[in-house]
Amino acid sequence: MKIKEGFVRRNVGGSEVVVAVGKASVEFNAMINLNSTGAFIWSLLEKQADEKEIVDAMAEKYGIDTELASRDVRAFLEKARSAGVIEE
Repeated sequence: MKIKEGFVRRNVGGSEVVVAVGKASVEFNAMINLNSTGAFIWSLLEKQADEKEIVDAMAEKYGIDTELASRDVRAFLEKARSAGVIEE
């Protein structure tokens, strides 16, 4: 799983956001706000981590069970897929 070309994370006014640059900005002219959890997941996507690696990292970082981490990660990934910012 990886971030589609042309999508980058930036810090804007103290908030983490995902924006489209270059050719990607022609079709996607919005901004995605990331909370701290979303920013953590995004950083793992930048390393092309798969869903299981992200779930395991979330469970470890936040001290939660893998079932809860899996639900949260799945929800984030579904939103990212529907926004068109990640690909398999």
